[in-house]
Amino acid sequence: MKVVLLQDVKKMGKKGDVIEVSDGYGRNVLIRKGLGVEGTRQNLNTAAQRQEAKEFKSQVAADEAVIMAAQLKKVKVGIKVQCGEDGRVFGSVTGKDISEALQTQYKFKLDKKNIRLESPIKATGEYDVEVWVHQNVTSTVHVSVIPE
Repeated sequence: MKVVLLQDVKKMGKKGDVIEVSDGYGRNVLIRKGLGVEGTRQNLNTAAQRQEAKEFKSQVAADEAVIMAAQLKKVKVGIKVQCGEDGRVFGSVTGKDISEALQTQYKFKLDKKNIRLESPIKATGEYDVEVWVHQNVTSTVHVSVIPE
C-alpha cells in the first residue's frame, strides 16, 4: 500500500514522502492517526506538485542567498563600544551586536546564530567575521570595533 505522509514519521520518512507500507499498518496506524493519506492517483499527484514547489522555493532561496553573500562582502560594519586605556572592550562584541549593527546600518536581517565567531571580540580593531547566509552559502563581513 502506498501512503503519502502528512507529517514526519520516525524511521519512515518526512512530510510529503510517498512510502510503501503493509496494508494493515497503513490503514490502522498512519491513516487513522492522521499521519498520512492513502496513495491514490490524486494524492500522489498532489504530493508530486508540492515536492516540485518545495524544490523551486529552495532554489530561489539559494539564488537570493548568493546575491546577498556578494553584497555582504562589500559591507563594513562599525560598532562603537566603551573601552579602557589599553583598547580592551568593557564586555565583548557578540554575534547579536553584529546582527543589530547590520540591521540598523544596512537593513540586512541576519539571525545572530548565523554569525560565526570563534570567540567574542574583546579588543578594538578590524575583524573579518564569517556569516552563514544559507545552508551552503557563506560570506564575510568586515567589522570595525571603534572606541566611543
